[in-house]
Amino acid sequence: MTHIVRHGVCLVLSAPSGAGKTAITDRLLATDSGLQRSVSVTTRAPRPHEIDGVHYHFITQTAFQQALRDDRLLEWAYVLQGTQAYGTPSEPVETALAAGRDVIFDIDWQGHRQLREKLPAAVVSVFILPPDLGTLRDRLVRRAGDDPAEIERRMQRARAEISHCAEFDHVVVNDDLAVATDAVRSVLTAARSATGRLAGLETFLGVLG
Repeated sequence: MTHIVRHGVCLVLSAPSGAGKTAITDRLLATDSGLQRSVSVTTRAPRPHEIDGVHYHFITQTAFQQALRDDRLLEWAYVLQGTQAYGTPSEPVETALAAGRDVIFDIDWQGHRQLREKLPAAVVSVFILPPDLGTLRDRLVRRAGDDPAEIERRMQRARAEISHCAEFDHVVVNDDLAVATDAVRSVLTAARSATGRLAGLETFLGVLG
């Protein structure tokens, strides 16, 4: 009997802070057993609630540099004037994809570019937009408090990130969390059945004929 085997999908979600990307990711993971979170490595110290291997893999700067030299990261970046590094280990992602499991990524537009360069056939990307900048500012005020300088810094960064949304395969406006989540879920469902990811399809069709 001939079986059609599906290659996994890299589902990239990117958004400015406050657009709802984390909430959408959590909802998808809670309802889809075939989807797993990509766990990044970072050189920063863990925060009180964070668990190594669950939220991040916490590693040293030396280990991060070695991973770069060994080409074991699919995407990476330095932040905060180069004091902290983040990256996506290639082995767990490639293992999941080969087994037909899908991986969801919470990365920015720069990480999206790098990941698509490394795994062009696997990546399907969605940029999450707020309904408008006023709503985004309100969300950031609730999150960051009343510090005007911090709010303005985040808004400037948000505008810069939004300027790259056309680089993504899909754009979803998060005006209603349930509706936005369903839209992203539909993107993933369609990606799973794309003919280019179905190994053995030609053989299967030959058997049918």
